[in-house]
Amino acid sequence: MISARVPADETSTFPRFLDLEYPNIERGEGVWLFTTKGEEILDACSGGAMVTTLGHGALGIVEAGKRQAEKIAYFYMDHFTNEPQELLAERLIAVAAPEMARVRFASSGSEANETALRLVRAYHVDRGEPDRWRVISPAQAYHGSTMATLALTGRTHSLQEPYTPYLSPHLHIAPSTWRFDPTGDAALRELDERLDEAGPETVAAFFCEPISGAALPAYSPPDNFWRGLDERRKKHGFLVCFDEVVTGMGRVGSWFAYQQLPIEPDIVTTGKGLGAGYAPISAVLCKQHIYDAVDEGSRFFDLGHTWDGAPISCATGLAVLDALVSRRLIERVRQGGPRLLAGLKSALEGNPLVAEVRGRGFLLGVDLVDLPDDVHADERVEDVALEHGLLVATTHSTRDGYAGDEVLLAPAFTSTDEELDLMVRRFSEALADVSRSLVTK
Repeated sequence: MISARVPADETSTFPRFLDLEYPNIERGEGVWLFTTKGEEILDACSGGAMVTTLGHGALGIVEAGKRQAEKIAYFYMDHFTNEPQELLAERLIAVAAPEMARVRFASSGSEANETALRLVRAYHVDRGEPDRWRVISPAQAYHGSTMATLALTGRTHSLQEPYTPYLSPHLHIAPSTWRFDPTGDAALRELDERLDEAGPETVAAFFCEPISGAALPAYSPPDNFWRGLDERRKKHGFLVCFDEVVTGMGRVGSWFAYQQLPIEPDIVTTGKGLGAGYAPISAVLCKQHIYDAVDEGSRFFDLGHTWDGAPISCATGLAVLDALVSRRLIERVRQGGPRLLAGLKSALEGNPLVAEVRGRGFLLGVDLVDLPDDVHADERVEDVALEHGLLVATTHSTRDGYAGDEVLLAPAFTSTDEELDLMVRRFSEALADVSRSLVTK
């Protein structure tokens, strides 16, 4: 019998944090998690990783995977295709991303972003520009946990150490936040410096989140930056890749976040919300000219993971997409987002720990005031929130200097107004407790 709380030294798994005692989650219903001890936790972060956009226990999605498994569960996609994969690709382009032309499926966000990097390289090589390989990206970012995707962030202390010997030497610019550059002008100047430093003829892509997830929750540079980026893309010939592993599939009130910006990417990735927690699936979408370069060049894209385009995953993704459409959940997020943001701002007003509150759709971020690195306010917030029966996500990048402690709320699209209000209230109470504890120390 597994106990209700599992210390790291009493499990056969290899946990992330070796000094924690992990609550044992038995089941979930809607936006509620239940431990084996009977504790109820309100899930304000879609499973903790912004994934379960349809909530827990969506039996219709489960049934779609079950029906497919009864037909055929798995075969490798190197020489075959399947109806769920074909239908999902077609529906994704027609319904969610009409600006795109082709889709390639993978299993995780990290795999999708690595696939995007491989596709960038293939594009330039097939067009006769093999010297293009450098990537420029914002320093305050997270794009995945493979070595290739880890190289895309500039968070050396928080994420890259001790793996820097394995990482490609990509280039980075500081984010244009209120801390550094609220207009976006400084970011564009720094982008020009990085292009000059690398030699623009060696730069393959600018890789970023259009609206950030975990690293800078709900943050997006000003439109001035996006327009400047587009100008430089046209001038220098690099591609623009958007990581929408978090924001794709409706998280910010549109199918993709780029649809709210004055720029379109050449390549875009998505993941978490595509499977909604019911199957591991992600996708890379590209415009026609990207496909054409390979079609007119090598006619070969050498990449394959075991579960790419697998029937069960694609059938599940298709059921998720259909649920988002039939239940009008993207509209729900778009219409409910401003109310949620206003409620959060009102609830946190006057808390001395809060520097900024921002949000797009059902993705909200809270910047905490700058605190010493060793305070680890992020850990305090998560722990106290759990004491209040609330699951939130936090990040701590103070040592890297681009941001301080951040808190992320990303509720399921199916959350009721009453549940959203309860999330805000519990979070406000938890943050007030943390604020009081820091003041008294």
